[in-house]
This record gives sequence, C-alpha cells and structure tokens, in this order.
Amino acid sequence: MLPTIKWEDDRVYIIDQRKLPEKKEWLICRTLQDVITAIRQMAIRGAPAIGVAAAMGLALSSRSIKTEKYGTFRRRFLEMARQMELARPTAANLRWAVEEMVKVVERMHGCGVEEIKEAIRKESQTILERDIEINTKIGRNGLALIPEGATILTHCNAGALATGGYGTALGVIRAAHEAGKNIHVMVDETRPLLQGLRLTAFELMEENIPFAVIVDSAAGYLMRKKTIDLVITGADRIASNGDTANKIGTYQVAVIAKENKIPFYVAAPLSTFDLDLKNGDLIPIEEREPAEVVSFAGHQLGPEGAVAFNPAFDVTPARYISAIITEKGVLRSPYRRSIRNLFRTQR
Repeated sequence: MLPTIKWEDDRVYIIDQRKLPEKKEWLICRTLQDVITAIRQMAIRGAPAIGVAAAMGLALSSRSIKTEKYGTFRRRFLEMARQMELARPTAANLRWAVEEMVKVVERMHGCGVEEIKEAIRKESQTILERDIEINTKIGRNGLALIPEGATILTHCNAGALATGGYGTALGVIRAAHEAGKNIHVMVDETRPLLQGLRLTAFELMEENIPFAVIVDSAAGYLMRKKTIDLVITGADRIASNGDTANKIGTYQVAVIAKENKIPFYVAAPLSTFDLDLKNGDLIPIEEREPAEVVSFAGHQLGPEGAVAFNPAFDVTPARYISAIITEKGVLRSPYRRSIRNLFRTQR
C-alpha cells in the first residue's frame, strides 16, 4: 500500500493525490499554511486522512511558536487550531483530530513548552498509527457482509489514500480479497475529479484485486440488471441518526440500490460520527470551484463562460443504509439507538 502521509526530517510529507496515478510525488509541508493548502486543494483528501493531516499540521506549526510561557503558547496554538478547523467543512475527522490535539495542550498545563511540543508530535503519530489499526478492524468487521464471488460497487476513493492506510470501504474490500472470496469491484469514476478512476482503480491494481471502471451514470443500469451484489462506500460525516455525508453522487447510488433490493453499506471509524447533529440536514456541505466541473487538469472541457454548480458532498438518509461498519462492530437500524448504545460503551 502506498503511504499517504508521514513525518520526515521535521517536515510533513504528503503523497500529492492530484498527481496520481501518473506520478508518485511527495509534497513537503513546512508550515501550517502548507498543510491547510494541501487539504483545501485536495493534495490530500478523504476524511480520515484529512484528520491525520490536521494533527500533523498542528504539531508542525506548534514548533514555530517562540515562547516559554504556557499561556502564550496555548493562546497561539488555539488560534492555529481554529485556522485548521476551517480547512474543509464537511469531514468530521478534521474537527475530531483538532480537538484531540487541543486536549494534549490543555492537559499539560504547567509543563514546559518544549515538552508539550514533543507530546503534540507524538500524538499526531499515534493518530496515524491508530487510524491504520482502526481501518484493519473495519475490514475484519465487514468481512461477513461480503458473499463469496460478490460483485461490489464503490463510489469515490475510501482506500489507503483516503486514510492513514488500508482504507475504510476499500479496507472491507481488501479484507474480502485477502480472505480469498473471489470478489470483483465496479468502480464509479466519481466526477468531477475522478477519484474512483484515478485513485481507487490505482489502489486495486496495486493489490491485484479484479475491477472495472464505470461512468457514474452506469451504476443504475448495472444494479437493475442485478450485476451488482452490494454497494459499499466511505463517509465524511455521520449524524446521530445515521444520516451520512459522502462524495457527491452517493445519495443517488443508495436510492437506486434500495429500489433494486441491493444492500448499501457505509464503512467509517467512530471519529466520523458527529453526535451533536440530530440529522443529516445539519451537515455543512462544501461547495467547490465551478472550474472543477467544466475543466480537468488544466484543460477546458465546456464552453468558455459556462456556469457550473459544484457541491462536493451529498447526504444519504439513514433509511437507505443497510448497515454501518465501524471498528467496534456493525451497526443496524434503528441507527439513533445503535449509535447511542455504541458510544455509551466507549465511555
């Protein structure tokens, strides 16, 4: 598996996913703004990976705070944390990671600043390592939902590149392949930035997992023909009732799957859940530059001056979701109750 992000020589190195699959190129981040820009411009993307990047970005930027006073350090660090939280609005993991880093600073009141900086860096590395471990558990927990010989549809990229490693939705697919279940994957291209074609197909080729890429609009055709046995996607934020935000186009896939009685599964870590939100209508949806729709890789696709609307995510109501696969087990409807019970046991 290609690593997504790492520490090296007191710098944060990020695989530039804008260059894949043509080039495997590391983007070197030296400042907080470098990491924020990498997140905003989708050099790194995927909710869990963004969370890791946020943690590492804050650890990196904390080293630029020149003071020996805890109060001054804390104030400046919280300012940096607020900047990081605004990098992308939809992914819950980003906010969760920022909060985890702030907790380190808060509980080390009275410690030396250099000691706090080192603790922050260690915590960011722990978040990366924990994410890989969590994804592996998600893969194992989802294994029972994958029949022998299944054809699986996935949308966008929820693999190693979208996480610290292994993947969420693609982690379940990897686990099924490793278990010898003879699966085949249908990969939505995922317009407008083609994360399915560029990234998921790339990962599947690296792992020798059989697949075919389809245009987004072919998914309904294949489901009606019963070519697809199940759908599995990742998630960027899950409300307390199970409503789930994911890459734009996920909602229509879920609706068509339900119409054709095909299971639709979501794979996500607990850090993706936002228990403060009663339902998916409250999830903020990022709108990106219209140029992403009418051009690609610097090439104009539409007529000059064409108007475009570019929401990056949509929300799938819980009633369309057959199960949510987490590192702590598989959740079923009614989701408000199963989510509440799961988090109660984590306290």
